[in-house]
Amino acid sequence: MSRCAWRVAALVLAFAAVTGTAWAEAPAPGEKWAVTWHATQGGPYPTGIPGPQPDLKFAFPAPPNGANNQTFRLIVKPDLWGRRMRLRFANAVGTQPVTFVDVFVGLQESGAAVVPGSNRPVTFKGQRSIVVAPGQSAYSDPVELPYAADPASPSLAGRKLAVSFHVPAPSGPMTWHAKAMQTSYVTAPGAGSHGADERDDAFSYSTISWFFLDAIDVAAPADTMVVAAFGASITDGSLSTLNGDDRWPDFLSRRLHAAYGPRVSIVNAGMSANEIWRPAIGGVSGLERLEREILCLAGLNAIVGIDGINDLAIANASADKVIEGIRETAKRVRAHGGIKIIAGTFTSSLGASGNIFAVYGTPDMAARREAVNRFIRGAGIFDGVADFEAALIDPKSGEMRAEFQPNSTVGGPGDKVHPNRAGYQAMAKAVDIKLLAPPAAAAPPPAQGCPAP
Repeated sequence: MSRCAWRVAALVLAFAAVTGTAWAEAPAPGEKWAVTWHATQGGPYPTGIPGPQPDLKFAFPAPPNGANNQTFRLIVKPDLWGRRMRLRFANAVGTQPVTFVDVFVGLQESGAAVVPGSNRPVTFKGQRSIVVAPGQSAYSDPVELPYAADPASPSLAGRKLAVSFHVPAPSGPMTWHAKAMQTSYVTAPGAGSHGADERDDAFSYSTISWFFLDAIDVAAPADTMVVAAFGASITDGSLSTLNGDDRWPDFLSRRLHAAYGPRVSIVNAGMSANEIWRPAIGGVSGLERLEREILCLAGLNAIVGIDGINDLAIANASADKVIEGIRETAKRVRAHGGIKIIAGTFTSSLGASGNIFAVYGTPDMAARREAVNRFIRGAGIFDGVADFEAALIDPKSGEMRAEFQPNSTVGGPGDKVHPNRAGYQAMAKAVDIKLLAPPAAAAPPPAQGCPAP
């Protein structure tokens, strides 16, 4: 049984044990569950690379104990709106069961405040709480959001959801997505349940990470095109603008919606420092998380990007080893059937220096990267290629073009590895969006081994 199949099967058993039933409610005829927001899970907190994180020692005084009688209010941006959504909570790296209670979802007003009247309670098979076992995840019941009934409504453009949940007892090691590049909020330890609050008075602390929540799905027409952006820190959005929604998948989203309206959803499956072969700072390898979470995203039709750049630098892997990993990635995606692969070339990091990035900046690294890029461009095993390298490189120096280097997060010259806002925009323009056009008919059901939840 594949890793994905095992995870789904285990989730069914865990969900049944907790709630007395086996699965979340199916979408209506002519619809499918389509992932509209996703955050790759790693950890445990504080393991990871969050970026310019506020000091969280007062919010979480003892990281091994995790959250304790606290309420989180996570700010997330759905790529596709709809009247019915469901949430997925993950305890992927936990060592003990975690209880989530008093879950609410509403429209963010400003900061941690919720638009009055928009905050809706979320249940789990009719109950207001769920216990998620270590290594598992759980979906909520569908929640009705009347204000999101028309996904093309201009009133929803750019809006974000506030997802609130209470962790009543010490959670133990916390599953998180370190580099959200989005400000979210948490109450002080012992503050109790505040998910129903529309005001933000109780939410004393801010974070630029997401905790426990790893997916939101929307009930969408069956022919909706669902896309996942796959990669490491450049996909995750390093050096992009905090709260600016200007990672390359964000820019690609805007291009896709301008062309196809509410018939497409793209989510970010980037994980900083991830390697295709080795479990790195993110906790699992690229191949492991491909099977564990990406290929099981609801309604998935296409993957854009590719992992492996950190294998060349951090692991000093040969070009042949990374090419082997890319071939294996394509093989596993093809095994699931009906999923397109738009591979992305690796961007230049020539000239990078300093204690962290010197290994990215050497001529030897550039030569191995070029060998991998030649393979990606000519392999003929993908449905298309997005030439990210060509979009960013200065052909005279071989380095990233100067205008793409200054850091959009905190200012300064940048690191010559990660592009800024302008660079991410250029990357998104390198994707042929015709390859991601919604299908003429509903996509076939997922291949056996990763059943649609």
